[in-house]
Amino acid sequence: MKTLEIPTFECETGNYHTFRPISCVAWLYQKIEDSFFLVVGTKTCGYFLQNALGVMIFAEPRYAMAESEEGDISAQLNDQKELERICLRVKSDRNPSVIVWIGTCTTEIIKMDLEGIAPKLEKQLGIPIVVARANGLDHAFTQGEDTVLAAMTHRCPEYNRRTADQHEGDVARHVADDVAPNRKFSDGKDRSSGGNLVLFGSLPSSVASQLNLESRRQSISVSGWLPSQKYTDLPALGEGVYVCGVNPFLSRTATTPMRRRKCQLVGAPFPIGPDGTRAWIEKICLVFNVKPDGLEERENQMWKNLSDYLEMITGKSVFLMGDNLLEISLARFLIRCGMVVYEIGIPYMDRRYQAAELLFLQHTCEKMKKPMPRIVEKPDNYSQVQRMHELQPDLAITGMAHANPLEARDIDTKWSVEFTFAQIHGSVNARDALELVTRPLRRRSDSILGCRNLSRQAVDV
Repeated sequence: MKTLEIPTFECETGNYHTFRPISCVAWLYQKIEDSFFLVVGTKTCGYFLQNALGVMIFAEPRYAMAESEEGDISAQLNDQKELERICLRVKSDRNPSVIVWIGTCTTEIIKMDLEGIAPKLEKQLGIPIVVARANGLDHAFTQGEDTVLAAMTHRCPEYNRRTADQHEGDVARHVADDVAPNRKFSDGKDRSSGGNLVLFGSLPSSVASQLNLESRRQSISVSGWLPSQKYTDLPALGEGVYVCGVNPFLSRTATTPMRRRKCQLVGAPFPIGPDGTRAWIEKICLVFNVKPDGLEERENQMWKNLSDYLEMITGKSVFLMGDNLLEISLARFLIRCGMVVYEIGIPYMDRRYQAAELLFLQHTCEKMKKPMPRIVEKPDNYSQVQRMHELQPDLAITGMAHANPLEARDIDTKWSVEFTFAQIHGSVNARDALELVTRPLRRRSDSILGCRNLSRQAVDV
């Protein structure tokens, strides 16, 4: 029996070149439709939000800055009274179902007691106030979402097993009749799973619906999402509930339901690409004692639909510098597409939470007969540039700060932040992921073709 190639982990001491975690406000305020996000920080934080999010004032986004001034920092002003004044205005103007306070580095330095102030104002306003410390001490900007969702876990209602069992029986009968009649399961019984599966991770509604449909095809009903579109629809958590993540940067959100709410975590690869989506569903089926139905055929069909992209990137090489913690999943998907991954840089990695993904990466390398990429945690960017100079990859997936310098060195680049905001989850959206990957390669190909045409015209003249 052939043993899998064990990945090599290295750790460098490079600086963090990434967005600030408060950028999670950009997608969370759109996902939670009845929320309002209040970032408590300095003018620097406000400038960052203005530039990074690029939302005009007349668009009236559901987030704002509570700017700390000299009086706040020198303790001349009362933090509670200042936040009370701002939140009363938010309630009057927007009347949200929840206000989320995003603490920044400044609140940490001056020891602002947001957790102590919030319950008092919550009682006074009659609006829930969730406190999340999305400060610059995190390794990657995507961990801001992790902090917010972990805080919201404490606000989820308690799972009532007796009431839920009755509801799940109705859901199971509906799913069995509507999606997969006469299904047989791994224990030989003809039954359907109950609705005690909660998925966590902020995805667009259309993508969340696709993943719900994937599970329903296997007669497994998703009882809720964290976050939900409405704060008032947060899923019930408690003993007997299984939780499963869709993004690799949500390690805190994964551990909080286990430690605080006695939930059970489904440790699965992440649903990125047809292969990842199939492995994700298969692991959920295994936990619920359900025999998967039609997953292999569906995955094969998806790969056929991607054949035009696969022809373009098969044999090409890629170097992931590390930025958003999606690197392991992206590398695994690209290796499955036929690419060679030289290095996976990643700002931080929870090996327990990503254990299934790492194992899947090993199996993918063996299946595709590709070398196991080098995995570097907290990479030093200067050393990475030197390694790229030697390896000469066809593509570098990098943060925005390094894109132009690498382009000047004749290395095609793609901003890693684009994978954060693009719809790349699920089998159906694999085309969108490959569209991002192939765009710089196509641009170079078109440029070479254009130069050749100009040369021919010059010869003709």
